Amino acid sequence: MCLIIIGNISAQEKKKIEIKYSGRLNVDEENYPGAKLLTRDDAQQVHIAHGSIEMWCDKAIHYSAENFIEAYGNVKMIQGDTINMSSKYIEYSGISQLAFASGDVVLKDPNSTISSDTLYFDRINQEAFYKSGGTVVKDTSGTITSQIGRYLMQQKKYRFTENVVLTNEDAVINSNYFDFYSDTGKAYLYGPSTIVTETSKTYCEKGFYDTKNKTGFAVKNSRIDYDNRIIEGDSLYFDNNISFASATNNIKVTDTINKTIVKGHYAEVFKEKDSIFITKRALAVTKQENDSIYMHADKIMVTGKPDERILRAYYKAKIFKTDLSGKADSIHSNQKTGLTQLINLNRLATTDKFSTIKKPIMWNAESQMTGDTIHLFSNTKTEKLDSLLVFNNAFIISKDTLTDDGYNQINGLKLLGLFDEENQLRTVDITKNAQSIFYVRNDKQELVGIDKAKSGSISILFANGDIEEYTRFNQVDGTLPPESKYLDKDKRLKGFDWREDERPKSVEDLFKEDEPLVLPKIQGLDDYIPEDDFFNEEMMQRINMAGNSQDFLGNNLDNLLEFPNNFENPKWKKFNISVKPEITNAPNQTNTSSQIVNTGKSNAIIWQDISKPKGRLKASIWLKGKGKIVFRLQIKNNNGKGFKDLSNVNITLENKWKKYELEGVQTKTHDFKFLLGQIQTNDEVYIWNASLIEIKE
Repeated sequence: MCLIIIGNISAQEKKKIEIKYSGRLNVDEENYPGAKLLTRDDAQQVHIAHGSIEMWCDKAIHYSAENFIEAYGNVKMIQGDTINMSSKYIEYSGISQLAFASGDVVLKDPNSTISSDTLYFDRINQEAFYKSGGTVVKDTSGTITSQIGRYLMQQKKYRFTENVVLTNEDAVINSNYFDFYSDTGKAYLYGPSTIVTETSKTYCEKGFYDTKNKTGFAVKNSRIDYDNRIIEGDSLYFDNNISFASATNNIKVTDTINKTIVKGHYAEVFKEKDSIFITKRALAVTKQENDSIYMHADKIMVTGKPDERILRAYYKAKIFKTDLSGKADSIHSNQKTGLTQLINLNRLATTDKFSTIKKPIMWNAESQMTGDTIHLFSNTKTEKLDSLLVFNNAFIISKDTLTDDGYNQINGLKLLGLFDEENQLRTVDITKNAQSIFYVRNDKQELVGIDKAKSGSISILFANGDIEEYTRFNQVDGTLPPESKYLDKDKRLKGFDWREDERPKSVEDLFKEDEPLVLPKIQGLDDYIPEDDFFNEEMMQRINMAGNSQDFLGNNLDNLLEFPNNFENPKWKKFNISVKPEITNAPNQTNTSSQIVNTGKSNAIIWQDISKPKGRLKASIWLKGKGKIVFRLQIKNNNGKGFKDLSNVNITLENKWKKYELEGVQTKTHDFKFLLGQIQTNDEVYIWNASLIEIKE
């Protein structure tokens, strides 16, 4: 691959940069040896061409032997109908075909516009690169800002890193690693990232977002926050057009208003409809002050506005709290009214005429209650159980604890129960066609006999789950023979079905009848794979072939400092310092430099912190003015407290520009400071082009 590229460069080497027009031509061998100085006239700018590019500027310095040119003032570079770049300054080599632009750089192609303070453009690979902060504008997809950006034009792909923000009329996306395809508007997010819209906030550490269709998915530590719900799961899909989200595997949906959590392994959320559907080991948890209610079923649906939430559990539904549990085909709970209904569905009933029909069932303390339908009422303010209604075929059973096979039983048409402050049944009234069997004992707990009777209704008083007393009304008959006089079949009322083995006694018991669940494997997105560096081996070979003409790159491509000429930026820390930008010409006579002024009564300092550079370091800066200052390269002490000099130089400023350099070697990674200090109140300091690079061996 390198041989082919080098071959191409050799062919291009024969193609010289061509000067198509210049208003004036001068030679200044003392300051610009071997160069021609080209200047525009009143008619038009200097016009330059090389291959498929055309360039215009106010002034140019052309080194024909090196096939290299520097262009100054209102520079414009055009490549066919694909690239249009403007800036204050461009350096370009006809050998490497690499351009470096600075000063209000704007690069446009048919898909997007890049703006930056500095930018590199590689004609051979058709790539653009910035690392001092930039902005990309892409029609309806929005505006993207980042610290570092790279545009692979042939793929129509951007790679952004560090402080990436995409803003459009529908969303704001923040990420540290962000791939964006300008032709499709599709974005890939890596690392901690957020997508914020008017109605939601999505967080993930790996995800995808279609900026045109407003859809996407997240596959690592995923979370969506709506107004009053938080959705978490291994994989989340979302459609912001309809405020819809679906989730797969290890899902948790939190209702922040009603203190309800719904879990499962597949869910759908419709925000506008205030609706949640969840399945695959679905579990709803309603938190109360002193307890929580757990509900499990094949499918759970939560609907309604926050103050009118209704929870429906379908098929093999179960409910559990420490003092109560139940089962039914379907459980329906209204959080506003406090009514919970246990219902069986006729279409799920068995067709076996000889089997016992499994009715809705509820357990409280030592009592088991069944019926065609069960209604449980709770006080929504105190969060305590209030009352219980069983409609049709009401049946209540409690085991006689002193016999092996004895059961107290009452059945009738309808049951009404009231709970005490401890959430235990205190009174039960069974009305219409009541039948009962009670195991009657004396004060010594000796069995007196079995009281079996029919009556119009029965009222029972419980204490700690045991029958304390009972009263029959409109009794039809009744006997109290000893147990020995009863046949086994006579000890059971019709419809007797003791189901203690089905009773959930813990949250885990809610799932014990479920089939084993195998979660689907989520395909997701590939992990982030960094591109080769823009200045890779192939690029450096081209630069080396270009020779000294592209020495400017050495001061820019590996600069560890951010904003090397923007000393107002907060990255530059200041003590007793104010910065006056664009005060005088920089050493290259094209850019402008800044002045730093001591605004206090003591020595002033300006510095930038650098995160852990290592190896051989070279620091440099251009200075002029009057006064005595110090230039330091500092390293953090081994104990982590304070800094010490790795290298320093005392400077007596002169009234002309001079470049000052420091070098230091450090084998371990440390935190560093690039620092100018001992600036006095009356000192006059002009500053330009700070640089810190690692010198490659």
